[in-house]
Amino acid sequence: MESNEPNYGERTQQKKPSRFGYFFSGLIGAIVGALVILFVFPEVGILEGNESNNNEQSEHSVVDNNQSAVTKQKVALDVTTAVTDAVDKAGDAVVGITNIQKTDFWGMSDPNNDGQSAEAGTGSGVVYKKSGDKAFIVTNNHVIENASELEVTLSDGTKLPATLIGSDPWTDLAVIVVKGNKVKTIAEFGRSESLRPGEPVIAIGNPLGLQFSGSITQGIISGLERTIEVDINEDGQVDWNAEVIQTDAAINPGNSGGALINMAGQVIGINSMKIAENAVEGIGLSIPIDSVIPIITDIEEYGEVKRPYLGINLASVEEISQYHQQNTLKLPSDVKSGVAITGVEAGSPADKAGVREFDVIVEMDGEPIQDVVALRKYLYNEKRIGEKVKLGIYRDGKKQTATVTLSTADQLE
Repeated sequence: MESNEPNYGERTQQKKPSRFGYFFSGLIGAIVGALVILFVFPEVGILEGNESNNNEQSEHSVVDNNQSAVTKQKVALDVTTAVTDAVDKAGDAVVGITNIQKTDFWGMSDPNNDGQSAEAGTGSGVVYKKSGDKAFIVTNNHVIENASELEVTLSDGTKLPATLIGSDPWTDLAVIVVKGNKVKTIAEFGRSESLRPGEPVIAIGNPLGLQFSGSITQGIISGLERTIEVDINEDGQVDWNAEVIQTDAAINPGNSGGALINMAGQVIGINSMKIAENAVEGIGLSIPIDSVIPIITDIEEYGEVKRPYLGINLASVEEISQYHQQNTLKLPSDVKSGVAITGVEAGSPADKAGVREFDVIVEMDGEPIQDVVALRKYLYNEKRIGEKVKLGIYRDGKKQTATVTLSTADQLE
């Protein structure tokens, strides 16, 4: 007899799905859903990718329907504006200078040759003044040296013939003039005495010729009142110690005579030279503008720099043999430095004061004088024409004094 009651003794066994089955089914569903979304809305994935990248990058390109990229840019540093403003103010006042010299048949420089002329070198200059129909330009002496003709190239490419007013090899400075009607920008001089190490500066010039005219490099003031030795007559002996500004702004051949400016666009130095040794990089030198101004003022007025004049020929004692120190100069054994007088010009201030050949100067106004460079530095920097200077000298082994009234070479009787 059949019964409608369930048979509890014989239950049907149903297999339960495994955990792997649930995971696999979910994975298939997720993949199918993602494919549907990408098929219907293809831009979604791209935009989401860009949004994640935007968390790491400032501005990126957004791909449009034509797959072209549109890039957005923005200024990154405020200092760029300061540099640009400074260059805008002073840049056009920096010009190129071409030194043209007469040459002989072999192409060698020959000032007496009336034949062919050729470019001997290029440099830079700074327009600092306009007066009447003339524009005045300061540059380096070595830029214009031995030129038979000078040509100035303005920032817009205009070329003008230039005339040399005068130069000074001691400071490596010169002044030239051009007609001023085409000159639009004049540089403003700052003050070099107020500079501080680490202050940002900009060098403007024409490195490697006029092909790179108006080149701009930026750096800092690396050092102040640096001293470099200068051999004026190239005889292997130091004639002068020039005080310069040191900067790491790149200064290369052709930059000579160009401007070193501050962030206000003011000229605070005239670039002069670069130490070009293989082991030394990033050292540029510039003549402080406070030293430049009195030099170019003299050149404008006199065509040269008026300096106090003694009228003697000099040699440093340390360069003289021990034999002549003792037997010719008759110096005491404890005197090892000073300046020996090897000649006295007739009618000169020294001659009038009774200074003689083989006298040895060891003091000026009580200040010790070690060598020729020290004598010139004291005479040129501390004394003025018409002033008196008291010399402490050794003559025949005995110390004595002589007082000299300083004049200039053109005042000789």
